[in-house]
Amino acid sequence: MSSFIDQAEITVRSGKGGDGIMHFLREKFRPFGGPDGGDGGRGGDVVFEVDERLNTLFAFRNRRVFKADDGARGGTNNQTGKSGDELVVKVPPGTEIYDSTDGALIGDLVDAGQQLVVAKGGRGGRGNARFASSRNKAPRLAEKGEPAEERSLRLELKLIADVGIVGVPNAGKSTFLAAVTKAKPKIADYPFTTLTPNLGVANLDEYNTLVLADIPGLIEGAHMGVGLGHEFLRHVQRTRVLIHLLDGLSEDPLADLAQINSELALFDPDLGEKSQVVAFNKMDLPDVEARWEELEGQLKEHGYTPMAISAVAGTNVRELLYRAAKLVEEAPEPPAREEVPVYRPEEDPGIFEVQQEADGWRVEGKAIERAAAMTYWEYGQSVRRFQRILEALGIDEALRNEGIQAGDTVLIGEFELEWED
Repeated sequence: MSSFIDQAEITVRSGKGGDGIMHFLREKFRPFGGPDGGDGGRGGDVVFEVDERLNTLFAFRNRRVFKADDGARGGTNNQTGKSGDELVVKVPPGTEIYDSTDGALIGDLVDAGQQLVVAKGGRGGRGNARFASSRNKAPRLAEKGEPAEERSLRLELKLIADVGIVGVPNAGKSTFLAAVTKAKPKIADYPFTTLTPNLGVANLDEYNTLVLADIPGLIEGAHMGVGLGHEFLRHVQRTRVLIHLLDGLSEDPLADLAQINSELALFDPDLGEKSQVVAFNKMDLPDVEARWEELEGQLKEHGYTPMAISAVAGTNVRELLYRAAKLVEEAPEPPAREEVPVYRPEEDPGIFEVQQEADGWRVEGKAIERAAAMTYWEYGQSVRRFQRILEALGIDEALRNEGIQAGDTVLIGEFELEWED
């Protein structure tokens, strides 16, 4: 099988925020200076960016985990730690990004240079200088950096082309693409030769070009995922016009035409509405040339205006391209895509669950687990601040209503706390 990769499963992890520090100014003539602990730096984002030089997801075969840099720890004298560098992951145009957990579409990256943040870096923790007030001039309190965000993603590539070349296996699609462009697809004379969608650019004249995609041969049932149906059919969705090549050596070219069109329409009704140029290929062979007149009449009876070509000999291929180019000009503009915003789900901080387990009480909720991870448990003021968060979110009351007793263990994330009244 070809090494072409048009789907990939990866994990991305943003950078953790740097820890804020607790520190007090100590100078020769100011032995009891104020708090000067600096904030931690922000963690780096993971950003996807479209690189028009790429046309496969092959790079993701050998690398499945992408991690941005963490933010640096804060310093003394109110110095903020260095922010972590963002990680830019290059993807080809036509890449769709899905959340592997729920299958939701996160982004549709099409335009060169288009960017999408898929994992946002954690903010830096605040140093004790940030907690100073008129009531607490020497706060023994600081925050650790916000935890990193980790996500499992599924990438899918849909080739972007003006014209898609479709037809049954061995209809001559790869040969045609190679004849009109500089693409070099693998070509052999047996069915199912192409397992890789290939892209090529045909220069019509000094000012006009066509981007063509050779879509691998479809088989009956492709719309149901039979064979590699779904993987190939998705690439047709991006094209605006189709060149439908008929195999001149097929026993029944009309049946082939009907089968492919049915598979397209069953997979996506819009595919059945795309403009097509039907071309009868392999006219360089005498047996095929002898069939043309009869087949041309049959195709016209079905509403088509067919062309006779030979991809090998180059007969009428230029004329075919110009006809396809004219249809591209006449084709309606694709519907405007909804802009996908920088993605970061914002959980309701008030959402939590309390349940009793064999070894204590488990409190689950993204906000409270994040707060626990950002707490310096060795500082009494930090612990009291966390207690106020429990009260503000209603977790304290919920635990009391469930019957928690002094000395019971409370589990929040990876932390074990002892309940005290």
